[in-house]
Amino acid sequence: MFSSKQPRSGARENRFVRYLVLASWAFFCLAPVVWFLSIGLRPRTEIITASPIYWPTFSLDAWNMIWNDWPMAHYLRNSLLAICGSVVIDLLLAIPAAYSLARYQYRGREDIGFYILSTRMMAPAIVAIPIFFLFKHLSLLDSVWALMLIYAAVNLSVVTWIIRSYMLDIPKELEDAARTDGASDLRILLEIIIPAVLPGIITAGVIAAIFAVNEFLFTLLIASTKSAYTLSVALANFTGGSDGLIYNAIALVSFLAFTPVFLVVVAIQKHLSRGLTMGAVKG
Repeated sequence: MFSSKQPRSGARENRFVRYLVLASWAFFCLAPVVWFLSIGLRPRTEIITASPIYWPTFSLDAWNMIWNDWPMAHYLRNSLLAICGSVVIDLLLAIPAAYSLARYQYRGREDIGFYILSTRMMAPAIVAIPIFFLFKHLSLLDSVWALMLIYAAVNLSVVTWIIRSYMLDIPKELEDAARTDGASDLRILLEIIIPAVLPGIITAGVIAAIFAVNEFLFTLLIASTKSAYTLSVALANFTGGSDGLIYNAIALVSFLAFTPVFLVVVAIQKHLSRGLTMGAVKG
């Protein structure tokens, strides 16, 4: 009896230690986020005071400021339109490209695939000036359309490679059976391949959206006027005027911009891990 219960007790202790370590790590990661939120909900006078305040007073002054005094709704709209539009463009172009790289046999297929991926390894500063003059001649500077196109161009290679890696996992027998029944390549792509790799498509779209949110150089270069500002550029250019930096409002806007991305990543973290590592062991 004693020997049979001992492993269960040991397993229970190991589980407790594992949960304790994970809970401690979660607290370590989330504590700065909660502290940042507390700054956004505190009056500005308590933030800039020289003496420490151990029991802060929470206020919605910053919330009222960012929606009433600042055009944050306009900046948020620009961010959402640019990010969502770029993801749609990436998926429309990447899905057929990935299907071609995964299924068709032609000369230079592997070289083309690696060339597409290698464009992501290029330093953005190298092409920043040519892209600026290109959009200037196209009269697209300071517009959401320009941000859409640049985000899509920057992330297209990653989206294509991720979706291609998912398509390589689909058995070719499914396509052969469909062709036997007379289905065309377009019908196979729309009715068989896309439903089968839908988790991969969603993962690629979310990764492209995260990369678009983190893109700052091209955003700052192209959106140089307030009419085309996104949240990141608006925060970088905000000084607060004669009142100095309004830390609580900036912290609250940063938290609001961070939270949606954080929740989406937590919701599909398993797919994201697989999407980021696909292609590492498959050709």
